Amino acid sequence: MQFIIKRLEKHQKLFEKISRNIYLMAIKDGFIAAMPIILFSSIFILLSNVPPLIGIKIPVDLNAWFNKIYSYTMGFVGFYVAGTTAKALTGSMNQRMKGGRFINNTSTMMAAMVGFMLLAIGTTKAGNYIPGFFGTDGILSAFVAAFGTVWVYKFCVSRDLTIKLPKEVPGAISQTFRDIIPFGMATLIFSLIDVAARAWVHVPFAQVIQTVLAPIFKGADTYPGIMFVEFLIPLFWFMGIHGPSVVKPAIESALFGNTTANLALFKAGHFPIHALSENFLNFVGELGGTGATFMVPILFLLFARSKQLKAIGTASVVPVMFAVNEPLLFGAPIVLNPYFLVPFVLSPMINVAIGKMFVDLHLMRGFMYVLSWALPGPIGAFLDTNFQWSALVLMAILLVIDSFIYLPFIKAYDATLVLQEANNAGAAVATAGATAAPAGTTTTTVEPAAAAVTDNAADSTTDQPVKKLDKQLKVLVLCAGGGTSEQLANALVEGAKATGEPIVATAGAYGSHHDILPNYDLVVLAPQVRTYYSDLKADTDKLGIKLVATKGQQYIELTHDPANAVKFVLNAVNESEDPEAPKN
Repeated sequence: MQFIIKRLEKHQKLFEKISRNIYLMAIKDGFIAAMPIILFSSIFILLSNVPPLIGIKIPVDLNAWFNKIYSYTMGFVGFYVAGTTAKALTGSMNQRMKGGRFINNTSTMMAAMVGFMLLAIGTTKAGNYIPGFFGTDGILSAFVAAFGTVWVYKFCVSRDLTIKLPKEVPGAISQTFRDIIPFGMATLIFSLIDVAARAWVHVPFAQVIQTVLAPIFKGADTYPGIMFVEFLIPLFWFMGIHGPSVVKPAIESALFGNTTANLALFKAGHFPIHALSENFLNFVGELGGTGATFMVPILFLLFARSKQLKAIGTASVVPVMFAVNEPLLFGAPIVLNPYFLVPFVLSPMINVAIGKMFVDLHLMRGFMYVLSWALPGPIGAFLDTNFQWSALVLMAILLVIDSFIYLPFIKAYDATLVLQEANNAGAAVATAGATAAPAGTTTTTVEPAAAAVTDNAADSTTDQPVKKLDKQLKVLVLCAGGGTSEQLANALVEGAKATGEPIVATAGAYGSHHDILPNYDLVVLAPQVRTYYSDLKADTDKLGIKLVATKGQQYIELTHDPANAVKFVLNAVNESEDPEAPKN
C-alpha cells in the first residue's frame, strides 16, 4: 500500500499541473458562474412536475409560465456558458500577457456568445431561430466559441492589431475601437466554420461535434466508463487535488446533456434511461462528498476508540451530510493516508455501478433535474428522480455497502491511533514525574494527526501579542465550490464579534472570484485550492492584497476555533510574506 502512495506522490506535480490547466479551469469557472441560472431554473421545473404527483392540478396558464421561465434559463444555458467560459479564460490569459497588454473580458464574453450563435444555431426558411442547441446540447459549441474567441483576441492584442485613436480620446471609447478588429476576426472565423460544416454535412457545427464525440459520451455512460470517472475523482482528491475540477470538465456536456435528455424522456411519458449525469455523480458516486464518505463520521463515532477519530467524527458528521467533507479529508486525515486509499476509491466505483444497475433495470429513473450538490444525498436522489421511493432504497443499500467497505480500514487505522495516544500519554506522565507540576494544574497532550501521512502546517498563532486593527479588514476565503470556505468565513465572523476586531469575512469559490477580488484586503486559500497560489498571487500583488494559503489540519482547526482564526488573519496581515506559501 505504501508503495502505491509513493508512486502517486511521485507524479503529484503532474496531476497538480493538470488541475491548473487554464482551459479546464475556464470550463469549471464558466459553469460556476452559470450555476445561479441553472439552480434557479430547477425550482420552476419542480413546480411544474411535483404538484400533479400529489393530486394538485396546476392551471394551464400558470404551468406555461413555469415552463417559460425554465426555457429561458436552463433552455439557454449553452449560450450563457459560452460567455462565462470566455470571460474566465480571458482572466487566466491576461496573467500570461506580456508588455502590459490585456484582453477586454467583456468584449470576449460578447464575442463568444456571437460565436456560439453562429456555430450552434440554425434558422428556418422564415428566418426563425431553431432552438435545439441553445441549451445543454450546445455546450461543446460554447466551449469552442469561448476558446476560439480568446485565442483570436490574444493573437490580435499581443501583435497590437488594433485600431488606435489619439491619446486625447477617452479610454472607454478607445477600448471600444481596439476591440473591433479581434471581435470582427473571431466573428468571421466562426462564420466560415459554420459555412464549412453546413456544406460538408448539412448540419450546424454543434451537430457535427455531437456526431464525432457521440462514442466518447456513450462510453462514459457504460459501467466501465462511469466507474472510471468515479475512480479518477477520488484518486485526485486523495492526493490533495480537487478531483471534480480535473475530471468533470471533460464530460460536462454529457453530464448536463443527459440530465436534459432524461427530463425530455420523462415529459414524453418514457423512462429516463441515462445514468451518467451531474447529480448522479453528486448524490450516488459522491454520497457525502468525494469518496462516498457519508457514513464515515458516523462509523468514527460508533466504532472508533481513539480520541482523534471520535473528535473528527463529532466535528464532521453534519458537514459531511451536506457533502462538505473537507473536515474529514484533512482532519482524520484521509488525504494521503494509506489506510484509506482502497475504501476512498472503491466505494464511489461500487456506488455508481449499483446506481446504474438500478437505472438499467428500470428500478429507478435517471436523474432529470439540476439540483444543488450540497443537498444530502438521499434527499437529492429522491427529488432528482421525481420523488421515486426506489431512490431511497438505493441510498439505503449504498450506505450499508459503504459502511462495510470502510469499517475494516477504520478499525485498522484506529488501532494505530489508540497505540499512539497511549504512548503519548505515557510520555506525558513520565515528563510530569520528572518535572513536578504545581498542584491543581493539568497537562494537555496533543495527539498527532498521523504525521507520517499528512501535510500539517505549523501552528498558525503564537503567544506573542498580536497587533490590533485600526480599520476594517475585508477577508475573502476561497475554496473549490464555496462550501468549505463558508466554514472559515463563519468562524472569522464569530471570532470578530467575540474579540471586537473589525473583520468582515466572505466565502467564495475559486474561479468566480475575479470580479470581486478588488473589494478585499486579504484572501485565504483553503487547502483544496492551495495549488493555485502562484496564479492568484499575480493578481493580488497587482491589487495590493495580502494572500495566504492554508494546509489541511491547520484549516480544520481554524474553522473550529474562531478566536484562533482571528489571530491567524491578524498574523497574516502583519507578515511581510506568507510563511505558508506553497514552495516550488
